[in-house]
Order: sequence, then structure tokens, then C-alpha cells
Amino acid sequence: MSKAKLFEKRAPEETGVVVKHWGGRISVCLVYPNAYRVAMSNLGFQTVYDRMNRFEHVVCERAFLPDAGPASGPPRSKESGRLLTEFDMIAFSISFENDIPNVLTVLESAGIPWLAQDRGPEHPLIAAGGVAVFLNPEPSAPFFDLVFIGEAEGILDRFFEHFDSGEDRRENLERIAKNVRGAYVPSFYHVEYAQDGTVSSFEPTADVPERIERVCASDISRFSTTSTVMTKDTAFSDSYLVEVSRGCPHGCRFCAAGFVYRPPRFRPGSLLVADMEAGIRMSGKIGLMGAAVSDHPDVEMLCETAGEKSATLSFSSLRADALSDGLIEALKKSGVKTATIAPDAGSQRMRDVINKGVTEDHVLSGAEALVAAGIPNLKLYFMIGLPTETDDDVEAVVSLCKKIKHRFLQSSRARKRIGEISVSLNSFVPKPFTPFQWTAMDDVSSLKKKIKRIKSGLKRVANLRVHADVPRWAYVQGLLSRGDRRVSRLIMESVKNEGNWPRTFKESDLNADFYVLRKRYENETFPWDFIDHGVKKMFLRNEYRRALDGKTTPPCPADGACRLCGACG
Repeated sequence: MSKAKLFEKRAPEETGVVVKHWGGRISVCLVYPNAYRVAMSNLGFQTVYDRMNRFEHVVCERAFLPDAGPASGPPRSKESGRLLTEFDMIAFSISFENDIPNVLTVLESAGIPWLAQDRGPEHPLIAAGGVAVFLNPEPSAPFFDLVFIGEAEGILDRFFEHFDSGEDRRENLERIAKNVRGAYVPSFYHVEYAQDGTVSSFEPTADVPERIERVCASDISRFSTTSTVMTKDTAFSDSYLVEVSRGCPHGCRFCAAGFVYRPPRFRPGSLLVADMEAGIRMSGKIGLMGAAVSDHPDVEMLCETAGEKSATLSFSSLRADALSDGLIEALKKSGVKTATIAPDAGSQRMRDVINKGVTEDHVLSGAEALVAAGIPNLKLYFMIGLPTETDDDVEAVVSLCKKIKHRFLQSSRARKRIGEISVSLNSFVPKPFTPFQWTAMDDVSSLKKKIKRIKSGLKRVANLRVHADVPRWAYVQGLLSRGDRRVSRLIMESVKNEGNWPRTFKESDLNADFYVLRKRYENETFPWDFIDHGVKKMFLRNEYRRALDGKTTPPCPADGACRLCGACG
């Protein structure tokens, strides 16, 4: 029987909040294991909230990482203020690996045991979804009763057909694991390890599938993915977000989104225009989201629509090789003040290794054209620590930034207005289901030296600011990205040590370097190999070999007829 009653209030600072009666419905608390501001900037989180509340027999509320300190008390839902233990299910939405320890903080604050094996019938079912866990759920697997592998639109209908909040937990999970594609129950699988520490076997212990098939929404033209709740307290400052596409055709070898979301899918322009018009009625700011927004065939038309409606438009990023005159003119008319370009590497050799498909001329010409069109500010994204990277490749980042600044300055002077260039340096972290899943990550000391070298080389360049991530946190991300179930011990110890990872590593008998800094064997069984994302492992291996040889691969045709990678098979 559902524990639900009635929503008692709605958040006054929000618009679009779903308010439903609980009586007789399945109650779900959707938790983002980070602050409210971060969570409500996440379109995936908002989408799942909306999708769950579309089911007549389901009511979904939200909760977030509680404020530090015991005075804040146990976490409660945003809508009704109920305790998490009052819900039938708690579903964590995890987009970033470094948020995984926060799951334990939330559970502990709610009075719920960390480990699934320690929970009883009085506790809610604890589930997880989001790209961080459907890439590799194993480091956090002991914490969850259930993990959703894939996109919510393809899983939730089937899941709520089979979830019975009043049934015995094991019977409930067995039925879900057998009948719901993409449903992974970690407790139904046993892992064995070889003497060298690698995975030797991964076997089911119940009558459940041997492999978990990732689920995707094959036709995203059938529905919209837009902001559900509007609030000023987000990183996007009251913008109405519209998802333009999923996946990316370019196959950059470092990018998990380019492989686990295959085949790439674009929404029709007519649907996006309708979404934008709905958003403009709520906010004058529209954010177009997707890994390949500038590849959309109707992107210029979308920009023109924003301009005609006097709406401010922003993009998640733009490819330098897709900046046509028409697109730049449309951006200008829509009032864009800052454009983001990701060269990702400074040298052409390095861009060929990662299969970026962008040349230096693309970047320089694009930067010049954007400023000439009256878009005064640029954001540039680079990665350091990429496979085969040399000192010359690092120095090439400095050189390219100076060349961009030179073109930027020439164009700015012609307009008698000089904007700012922001350079973001990000440590490369090898991710599962990419061609670089075999490679080792750069160590923290090396990454720090590279950041220092680039900052030093650019410190005297006026109107250019350099920001860098923290390599030690990138190291932790690498651990949580590529670890196996044993890493859960490190996660628990880190929470006990109040986030002190150096102390955790020092006290543990588990060598974190084994997961982060080790190059993988060619035929090694990875902890995540039980997941079928559609892309063949041999294809990824061949792409890794091509990377080491500096060979590029054409973009995915996304036509449904290609059988090269396996995603369209």
C-alpha cells in the first residue's frame, strides 16, 4: 500500500511544479545528490521528474543534498516536506561520478543503511539512473537495489507496469529484472577477480539476463524535452532549456556521449520551434541543449525564430567547423553575447588522435567571424593529459590561444569594442565505452605541471582568463569512472573521512592507482562489460588503435543503414 497522502504546498520560488494527490499511488522521491542550484540546472533531472508525474498511478517529489551540519536535519522533499523514508522508492539521478559519495550522505541523513543488503522491508527501494551510473554502475552497485541502464523515456513505462510497492523486495526485483529491459539488480550478480586484480567472471545468481541491454528512446521526435520547473536559482539564470538532439555523429574518442547515445538523433525543427515558443512565453531566455546543437539541419532557422521573438539564445557549445555565415548572422540577431568553442587540443596531431575533426583554421576563422558579427566574448575548452600527449602538444595550447587572441583583437578593434576570452582547462579522464577506455590517465603531478605551464604561457595576454579544474578531483573521477565493486569500500571510507580522499587512499589496502593510472590489457574484461550499449567492443578497440596511429574516422552517418559500430544493427 502506498505511503502517499497529499502534497501540502508548492515551492513559491518555482513555476511549473507538479502538484498531485498521493492517495493509492506509488510515491517516488527523485533525489539529485548535489545542491538545489546544480540539480535544477540539469535538464535530465527535470525530465525524469516530469515523466514520472505523467503516470496516473505515480506521484514524484524532489529532494537534494542536505545542507551541511546536523542542524539541517534529515532531508525532506521539496514539494511536501516529507521524510525520504515515507516514500515507496528513492530514485537518485546521477550525472557526475564525483556526486556518488553524496548518495551515502543523503542516505545516512535519512536514516537509511548504505548497503542494499542491510535494508529491510521498512525501507524504500533505492534506485539510480543517469549517465554516470549507466556508463559504469559497479563502484556504487552495493548501494542500490536497482540501476536503470539507459534513457528514462524508454524504461519508465515498463518499470511502473511491474513495480509493486507492497510486494516482497526480492520478488519485486526479480520480476523487474526479468521483464524490464535496462533494469539492473546488482545483488543478482556475482563477480570474481583474477590474481592480477582484473575481473575474471561476472555471473547471474538468479534467473535474470546475463547482459543488461541499454535502452534508448529511438524516436525523440515523438516527445519534447524541455524545462519542467522554472526558477531563478540555477546556473542558467531562469533560462528555458530545450533539448535539440541526443548523441553526436563526430565520434570524438574521449567522449562517452558520442558512443553510448548512438545513433545520434535530432528533433525536427517544427517541434523545436513550438518548444521555443512555449518557452518564450515563460522566459525571454532560451538555452538550446545537446552535444551537437550546431549540427542540427535547422539550427539557423531556430536562431532566426529567437531573433524574431526578441529572445536571448544560448548554446551548450558550437563546433568551429559548423559556424556558417548564416548561423553566425542568426546568432547575432538573437542577441548572443558569448560563444563557446571546444578545440579540445592545441595541435592538429592531437586533434587527429582524438578524432575531433576540426582544424586550426576552423577555430581561428570561427573566432574572428563571431567577434566581427558583434559577439564579443569567447569561451574555449581544452583538455590536458590526452593519450600520446607530448610537451609540444601542451605548448600548442598556449600557441593556439595566442593566435585566437590575435584574430580576436583584430576583429574587436574594427568594432571598437574588446571583449574577453575565457580558457577552460580540463583534465582528461578515460571513460567506459569509449575508444580510450584502454588508456591510462595522467597522474596528478603531471596534470598540475601542464596546467602551470599553460597558465604561465598565457598570464601576460590581456583580456584572457585561464580557469582549470583540480587534478586531484579528476583523479577521483577516474577512480569512480573505471572502478569495480571493490571501489565501494573506498567510497564508504571517504564519506566516513568527511571527503578526505588522500587519507582514505592512505588507510586503504585497495590501490586506487590500479584503476586510474593503469593501461588496460587488450583483451581485459572490464567491470562494465556486462552492459550492452550497442557499440561493439572490437569497434572501440579498432578506434583506439587508429588513435595511436594518428588516423581519423569519418563521422557517424546516422542513417540507420551503417553496420560499422553495431549501434544500428
